[in-house]
Amino acid sequence: MPRRQGGSLSGFTPLSTPNAPTDLSVSTTIGSATVSFTAPSDTGDAAVTSYIVTAIDESTGASSGATGTASPITVSPGGGTFKIRAQAVNDWGPGRLTEFSTGNAIFSGAELYSWGWNSYGRLGDNTVVDKSSPVQVGALTTWTYVSAGYWSSAAIKTDGTLWMWGNGTNGKLGNGTVVNSSSPVQVGALTTWSIVSTGNNHTLARKTDNTLWAWGQNALGALGNGYTANTSSPIQVGALTTWSIISAGGNHNHVIKTDGTLWGWGYNGNGQLGTDSIISKSSPVQVGSDTDWATVDAGSAGSLAIKTTGTLYAWGSNSQGRLGDGTTVDKSSPVQIGALTNWQQVTARGGASGAVKTDNTLWMWGSGTSGELGDETTVTKSSPIQVGALTNWSRVEVMGSTTTAIKTDGTMWGWGNNGIGGIGDNTTVSKSSPVQVGALTNWVSHSSGQQHTLALLGVV
Repeated sequence: MPRRQGGSLSGFTPLSTPNAPTDLSVSTTIGSATVSFTAPSDTGDAAVTSYIVTAIDESTGASSGATGTASPITVSPGGGTFKIRAQAVNDWGPGRLTEFSTGNAIFSGAELYSWGWNSYGRLGDNTVVDKSSPVQVGALTTWTYVSAGYWSSAAIKTDGTLWMWGNGTNGKLGNGTVVNSSSPVQVGALTTWSIVSTGNNHTLARKTDNTLWAWGQNALGALGNGYTANTSSPIQVGALTTWSIISAGGNHNHVIKTDGTLWGWGYNGNGQLGTDSIISKSSPVQVGSDTDWATVDAGSAGSLAIKTTGTLYAWGSNSQGRLGDGTTVDKSSPVQIGALTNWQQVTARGGASGAVKTDNTLWMWGSGTSGELGDETTVTKSSPIQVGALTNWSRVEVMGSTTTAIKTDGTMWGWGNNGIGGIGDNTTVSKSSPVQVGALTNWVSHSSGQQHTLALLGVV
């Protein structure tokens, strides 16, 4: 007989969820991981009804999940290095979890493709000609991480080297010059770069030792070194070795430390730092005192973030309702968007904002004037609306007025402004609902810049 819920009365003990699955093991293929495990010996006060497997990106904190009734279960998080977690569920809820973290690469390298606006050579294909469908950048199959900024682009290879291309004004390319480049140029000679994030006119990058580095335009304090002089080579942001999740926005940044605290610096005219003021900062300042931030995306003038509880927060410029709180009023400190606890990935870099939930549904809000919300209208929305009824979205990116997204089946989709081919569907006709970009099914990661996109294609 099941134990009865109760307090301290004799004969009453709390209802029990299952113990953790055991013997967790992971095998990987392009863009996905198959997780095997042994059912828990103690299922608690009810039989196990399902299992939850979650993959957490160790670089960005973003997570993706899958459920099933038995081992094995396959999760498709794309590319990167992940922590894999497994939990058993009974009628009383999810039980204790088992975590597998061995630097497990979901894919070892990929081909690099780009499309859209190519002024200053930001597509990296050694031209300045716009492309309305994906073109490969070189012939290498060793790319692991990409970031498309407003004027420039960046990528990291499997050997830990960092490369940039596009507009070099103000030192944006980090190679010691202010010269534009239409093909990738290496940033120094180091082989210890882990992740990179490119903003409007500056770039942040984290090394494998968790130190943080910045370069480019610094007039508004975006480099975080306490000064406002530009630099064309990476300079370290302080001396800490505890930086984890990084995001470069318009002229501001947000970074999460390994202790779960959130920090920001740079321009703050719209409250985009989240510090309850509109005073700009040229060195990192903590956003509140919470220690449960999981992921953050710094936009052009505002930011979105998710906590470890799965709750969604927003702050900064609320033009056209891009914060999603049902208003158009700017916020200078984080406000929770709704009460849901199942958000897993966000994008905040356009007039519109987007997010994917743990059930793989896709939600958008903010400016819809170019169809970038994907709801078959050109109407602006100040609260999240679901894009269709599908439950197979993996990741969404928006910058400017174009949106791109990857599904769990590895297909690429786009919608919104397409005047210069930013969607990638081989046309220049704007779309107000998702259209597929080609027919390939092994896209594993992508990043959208100002009307251009970088994407990694898994090598089969």
